[in-house]
Amino acid sequence: MDVRTLCLGALYLGEASGYEIKKAFEEGPFSHFQDASFGSIYPALGRLSNEGLVDCTQMAQEKRPDKKVYRLTEKGSLVLIESLMTPPAPDKVTSDFFFLLYFSDLLPPRQTRQLIDKRIAFYQDTIKRMSDCDPSTFPLGQQLCHGLGMTIYKSSLDYLEQHKHAFPGEASSLPPLSNSKTSGRLVS
Repeated sequence: MDVRTLCLGALYLGEASGYEIKKAFEEGPFSHFQDASFGSIYPALGRLSNEGLVDCTQMAQEKRPDKKVYRLTEKGSLVLIESLMTPPAPDKVTSDFFFLLYFSDLLPPRQTRQLIDKRIAFYQDTIKRMSDCDPSTFPLGQQLCHGLGMTIYKSSLDYLEQHKHAFPGEASSLPPLSNSKTSGRLVS
């Protein structure tokens, strides 16, 4: 999904500054399935404003530069809906954890076990946080998204808990590295 549509979606939920939009992708409703950086949000907001898809109001702040607050226009809502009608690209999981796990045979088993234990704690924490809200108060699409997210996190947690014992908690020697071109696989 392009950052332009992501910003329109964030503003559909209510007016916000660029910082508040970024927070929606770091800690808010989109944090589990989308990402947007300041370096992409602010240029997108400028383009959206120039195209008349968002309005911008400058709000004075004490001892700080004026805060720009953006709000979706009617035209912006129509463009958002049009963008949502486009079928999504296939999901792609981008994860540092997966990358480290993929190469865990290069790490001491104890380090890999610690990595897995930290991810288990992350999943437990996330599931608890997501359980603290009442999804029945959400619109249907948000209920489905919440339920799917909970299912993914719970399944991931269960899987890691079942398989973490493959990596002992104590240090052992690294396996020998092979220079063979057939030892690594780029596809699974």
